[in-house]
Amino acid sequence: MTVHSVDAVSWSSRELLLALGIGLLVYVTFIVFLYVLGRREDARAWAGFIPDCVVLCKRLLADKTVPRRAKVVVALLVAYLAMPIDLVPDFIPVAGQADDAIIAALAIRYTLRFVAEETLEAQWPGPAASLRLVLRLAGKRDRQPRGG
Repeated sequence: MTVHSVDAVSWSSRELLLALGIGLLVYVTFIVFLYVLGRREDARAWAGFIPDCVVLCKRLLADKTVPRRAKVVVALLVAYLAMPIDLVPDFIPVAGQADDAIIAALAIRYTLRFVAEETLEAQWPGPAASLRLVLRLAGKRDRQPRGG
């Protein structure tokens, strides 16, 4: 009798690239769909949201008005997201990716509570529509930033 070891976590490079490609295709399709519907500002906001958040984190780390504890949380978030080990492994459908999103949202919400709205508006590189989403995530009052 032969016993075979089953490794539930064995993703080949090809499978990983395929999964990333499918995710990217869905993301791009959603943005194109918004553009075709005439919602160009929403399409721009969604297309640049993740890069805008990365730029925001970089700028907040460099801003002298941001308290040290907020900078520590941003740095820890970046380190956590870069680590290959997660609280919930990514091979578990939905929950594997949701834990990263939840931790990121909580860390950003915590950090932005220590940042003045004016600082956030000055550091935000994206459109006003996505800035409103970030303000809501941070628990800031819902108002129209930057004339938007």
